[in-house]
Amino acid sequence: MSQTNKRPDQGAPPSTPRWVTVTGVIIIVLVLLVGILHLTGNSLGGPGMHTMPMERSVQQP
Repeated sequence: MSQTNKRPDQGAPPSTPRWVTVTGVIIIVLVLLVGILHLTGNSLGGPGMHTMPMERSVQQP
């Protein structure tokens, strides 16, 4: 009976580096956060971000 020195992981592809996994998780969390903020109306920007601030004591015609 002949023995062959075969490693069990010889045919398996290399695993994903940890920094790739962490970066992917961070990106997914940020995209979900922005999506939730957008759906609830608490977005990070909007039309009010591009206009001049108005004084509250001045009445608009």
